[in-house]
Amino acid sequence: MLVHLDIVFEPDTIVAIATPPGRGGIGIVRLSGSLARTIAEPMLRLRQPLAPAQARLGSILDDQGAVLDEAVVTYFRAPHSYTGEDIVEFAAHGAPVLLDYLLRIAIQRGARLARPGEFTQRAYLSGRLDLTQAEAVNDLISAHTLHQAKLAAAQLGGALSRTLAPLKQQLIELIAALEAGVDFAEDDLDLLPEAAIRDRIAGISLPLDALAGTFRYGRLVRDGARLAIVGLPNAGKSSLFNRLLEYDRAIITAQPGTTRDTIAEPLDLEGIPLTLIDTAGLRDVLAAPETEAEREGIARSRTSMADADLILHVVDAATLLPGGALPLEDRRIASTLTGRPSLLVLNKSDLIATPPQTGIATSARTGDGLDVLKQAILDLLDAQPQTESALISNVRQASALNDACAALHKAGEAAGQALPHEFLLLDLHQALDAVDALTGATTPDEILNLIFARFCIGK
Repeated sequence: MLVHLDIVFEPDTIVAIATPPGRGGIGIVRLSGSLARTIAEPMLRLRQPLAPAQARLGSILDDQGAVLDEAVVTYFRAPHSYTGEDIVEFAAHGAPVLLDYLLRIAIQRGARLARPGEFTQRAYLSGRLDLTQAEAVNDLISAHTLHQAKLAAAQLGGALSRTLAPLKQQLIELIAALEAGVDFAEDDLDLLPEAAIRDRIAGISLPLDALAGTFRYGRLVRDGARLAIVGLPNAGKSSLFNRLLEYDRAIITAQPGTTRDTIAEPLDLEGIPLTLIDTAGLRDVLAAPETEAEREGIARSRTSMADADLILHVVDAATLLPGGALPLEDRRIASTLTGRPSLLVLNKSDLIATPPQTGIATSARTGDGLDVLKQAILDLLDAQPQTESALISNVRQASALNDACAALHKAGEAAGQALPHEFLLLDLHQALDAVDALTGATTPDEILNLIFARFCIGK
């Protein structure tokens, strides 16, 4: 039997500024709730009455009836709105003082300031979105790359929900068939053969396992990775950093030790959001007042190495020993990277006659080898694009899906051992509960509050 939370809608009407803080050509104030139209209309002088899903040009009035601004006002009548409630949106000029005035007057007339994510939370509670789609709203707002935005838009459009819906239906039908056999055994019903039960469980389990396998890529696209560039002074780390960014961000001089602090910049690599970190050159520096800044920079470099998801160990190719061996100082750095995801980058390869036999040969000056390096970074991150539009992209989703897969595997084992169907049903119900938790059908209130608290106000 499915257990759903009893959803109680708050009767109050909420209001918020839905556009980012600051000045702009347009600023939007959004009202949602049963009093939205009642609150909005006295604040306006409209040329035509508000009508559902129609934009109206009107004047915003102050408390004396004087015109403050012209605005485009749109009314959406429940349930045909984003939240499933009545919504009124003011699209006025984006002057903070004007938007704050609209907000203040709406509150005086009976609205309440919306909590972060409350508009989307109401969309979820009204059934307009499931929980995976609601999470995708925040992912879309937070996107830093076009690829992130495309995947979030696919999730918002219901890609994950459409993948799960038929599997959930198959699971419900299997549970119903088994429960009927248990409850009405004396009525001589046609029971499913054990082989058919195993096949049905496998038909649900295999697609869910495949979906669970998308989590690594989905999380990488959603959260990105930190990539630290380390090496000895004057190995060309900052030059490589600038070349990867395709603009001059770090200062470059021939003098060793120019970089005294870590520099972090975002990099879009084939849709994967990376944080690229240039670090101070690693070397032993005697303690002295004049070396204090460099010693602090080296300490921060080691911290960046510890926190990085991937490390580029940059070596000056001209310093390689006969046979291509690394110099002693670089061997020491390499020894600290044992067991860590890292790439050996032999920079300044344009200055040597014979191409090196190990590592990735690059030239920050000419750009040679940069494409090979970028592909090696993607390969090491296992950033293989997924053909499926449905992806698992956060830990909550992955945990729920893994619980469903584990329960189905247990049910499959029980079916293989011809155990009584009561045992299978326990596992199948656990799998169904986990799928419901994934989409939000039975998600506890405290988890919902935590999810929507991460949104910004007005969304």
